[in-house]
Amino acid sequence: MEKKPVDVRREEIINACEELYKKENFKDITLKQIGEKTTFSRTSIYNYFQTKEEIFLALFQREYEKWIEDLNKIYEKNEKLMTEELANKLAHTIEKRPTLLKLLAMNLYDMEDNSKMEALVEFKQAYGDSIKAVKRCLDKFVTNMNEEEKTKFIFSFFPFMYGIYPYAVITAKQKEAMEKADVPFKKLTIYEIAYMGILKLLK
Repeated sequence: MEKKPVDVRREEIINACEELYKKENFKDITLKQIGEKTTFSRTSIYNYFQTKEEIFLALFQREYEKWIEDLNKIYEKNEKLMTEELANKLAHTIEKRPTLLKLLAMNLYDMEDNSKMEALVEFKQAYGDSIKAVKRCLDKFVTNMNEEEKTKFIFSFFPFMYGIYPYAVITAKQKEAMEKADVPFKKLTIYEIAYMGILKLLK
């Protein structure tokens, strides 16, 4: 189905925001910068988003929606999965979403606090749908888990995701500080951290 012009404009703004976020931090990105990466005037952004935080929240929502698509594919394309196989597949879906992990680790409260309720509710719906998608996978593939154990998994797994990005993506300055502070450091990928954590929670 062809997108409405308003949806195309919103998508362009979100794409511009995502492009900037790959190279810069949330606090350093401005509406002016986002506007300069679109094909229309900066002031036109206000027809679609009231604040920078609302744009980021929309990006956040889109990341959850893309993750849900991958979770649903796991559910739909597999009849049975062993614990290690499920952990592997879930970890790969997380590996594909570095932007989601970065958003989780950084400025969630800033985004939510400076966004209108309507935008926040839409975002929370996407977040809630991601929980349901994970739960569906547990229901189908982890038959030895009871409902209480599945709830404990959910309330451990989602907070666990907040910490993946800072461990997997470390700056040269952070690494130098850790070395000077004599803090042990081992470089791990997003997949490695996610897989180890998920497998531990499933067992």
